[in-house]
Amino acid sequence: MAKSPGISGVLSVAIFVLLEFAAVELISRTSSLQNIWINRASHRVMAYTGGIGETVRNYFMLAEQNEELARENFELSRQLEHYRNLFPEEDAKAVKGKAGEMFSYIPAKIIKISRNSQHNYIILNKGFEDGVEPNSGIVTSNGVVGIVDAVDRHYSYGLTLMNTKVSVSARLGRDGVVAPLVWDGVGMDGALFRNVPVQTEVNPGDTISTSGISDIFPGDIPLGVVVGSRTIDGVAKEAEIKLFQDFSAIRYVTVVCNPERKEIENLEKEEEDL
Repeated sequence: MAKSPGISGVLSVAIFVLLEFAAVELISRTSSLQNIWINRASHRVMAYTGGIGETVRNYFMLAEQNEELARENFELSRQLEHYRNLFPEEDAKAVKGKAGEMFSYIPAKIIKISRNSQHNYIILNKGFEDGVEPNSGIVTSNGVVGIVDAVDRHYSYGLTLMNTKVSVSARLGRDGVVAPLVWDGVGMDGALFRNVPVQTEVNPGDTISTSGISDIFPGDIPLGVVVGSRTIDGVAKEAEIKLFQDFSAIRYVTVVCNPERKEIENLEKEEEDL
C-alpha cells in the first residue's frame, strides 16, 4: 500500500511553487529595468550622435548663412541711408545725402586677401556681370577695406588700405578738415592722417570718417580714431589713427559702385583741357 505524502511533502511542493512564481516575477521586473536602462542609454547615444550631425550640418552651412546675413546687413544699410535722406537735419546734410544716393551696393565674399607685404591685395567673388567696375570702393560696416583695381567676368581684384599706393579722402570729426588717410605700413589697424594744417587742433579720441568728396566712397563712413599727432617740419600735422576695420578677421565686404563716376571724370577732364 502506497504511503501518502505527509505534511512536510505538501509544504515542500508549496514552497517550490512559490519560489518559481517569485523567480518569474523577479526576472520579469529585472527585464523591465534592463529595458529602461537600455532605452535611456540608446536615447543618450541618439541625442549625442544627432547633436554631432547637426553640428556638422551647421558647420557646412555657415558660409551660406553668413552670406545671407551679409546681404541682410547690406540691405538694412541701404534702407538706413534712404531714411536718412528722407529726413535731413540741415541743408548741407541734405545735399550730402542726395549725393550719396548715386551709389549702389554689392555684397561680395573675399576669395583671397594678402596681409604680409607693403602692397597687399584682395580678390572678390563678384565681377562685371554682378555690376562691379574698376575704381569702385570696398567697405564693411567697420570702414574702408580697399579699392577695386581690375574686374573680370566673375571676379574682381583690388588693392587694400594696407597698401602704400592707396589713399582715402578723410575728414576730421563731423565738419573738420579734409586730408588723405594712408596706411602706416606697420600693423593691420594703423593709419596716418596726413597734411593736416598745423593750426588745426587734433586730439586723441577724435573720429576720422570718409569725406564724401571722393567719387569712390560715400561720406561719413567711420574709419578710426586719433591716438596721437605730431608736427612735421613745422608746416603740417600728421595724426596716428587706430582703424576700426580688423583686417585679420574679414570675410565679407560690400563693393560700393558709383554709376555717375565716368560722367564726373569726363567733366573733370573737360575742365582740365580748358
